[in-house]
This record gives sequence, C-alpha cells and structure tokens, in this order.
Amino acid sequence: MMEHPPRPQAMIVPATIDCLDSYRACLDSVAREGRWLALGQAPAPARARSFMQNILDGNGVQVFAVDGSTVVGWADIVRSQLEATRHVGELGMGVQSGYRGQGLGRALIEAVIEAARHLGLQRIALDVRVDNEAAIGLYAAVGFQLEGTRTATHWDGREYHDSHVMGLLRQGLVQP
Repeated sequence: MMEHPPRPQAMIVPATIDCLDSYRACLDSVAREGRWLALGQAPAPARARSFMQNILDGNGVQVFAVDGSTVVGWADIVRSQLEATRHVGELGMGVQSGYRGQGLGRALIEAVIEAARHLGLQRIALDVRVDNEAAIGLYAAVGFQLEGTRTATHWDGREYHDSHVMGLLRQGLVQP
C-alpha cells in the first residue's frame, strides 16, 4: 500500500467571492477528470461569478475546503427558484483528487447541510453517476435515500452513464 505524504489539514469555510479564481481552478480540475461532474470544465469567470453571487445573495449555501488560501473542495446547495419548490435545494460538490479519502467530502457535506437548515430548506436532492460508489456511500452515510435511477444521463465522450437520484428530507425544520 502506497503511503501519501501528510497534508496540512484543510479547513471548511463559508464561500466568499474573493475565492472565485481558486474555486474555479478546483472545479476545473475535478470537471476535467471526466467522471464525476456533468461539466467538462469550469464555467467562464463571469458565469462562475454569477453562480456564486446568486448563492451569496441568499439563493443557496456554499462552503469551501481550503488548504492555506487554495480551494481544494466545495459543496453547494442551490435553492429552487420555483414557488412550489422553494423548500428544495440541489447539492453539488467535489474534492480535488489529491485530497480525497481524508474525510473532506464528509466535512463539506455536513457543513453545507447545516447551512441549508438555516436557510430553511426542507429537502436536498442530488444526481450521482451509478459508478461513483464513494460518493453514493458518502451520501447514504449522511442520510440521503436512493429515490430512483435515470438512464443515460451522463455522456463522457465515449459512452452514456446512468445516474441515481438521491434525496434528503428534513421535515419539521421550519414551520410553513
């Protein structure tokens, strides 16, 4: 078994627009692996800024795992903009390859779920490729339930992949 050199402990912090470039670099690194995200690369700077600003304006929550001043992972939950589904948020997250297997994914998801509770979200949904066993295990460990499987939802340039729909329902967090 190959040992990895020790890394400084990454910290989980609320997202700030000051971290935009580092966040985009992290997102781009994970996206270019071509397996974990529906994106093939990070969005253009203006689009990424707009996405983050929407979250910071109260339409979601986002946290970063940072090693020094470098974003090495993120988790965000974006609130639905439709009136009947404003209680629902969609989870997105990723951790750079060199930082996986150290508990950062779990720390990120626990922090973003707690932040979503304060935002009043009652349900968190996600979509995950069926072959992403580590992510599926993480989501199940924090309470997400498998709700179904969708066929041929992801194209990796060579073949289609199915995805699981998973959800976390938190009844009673806020009174309607």
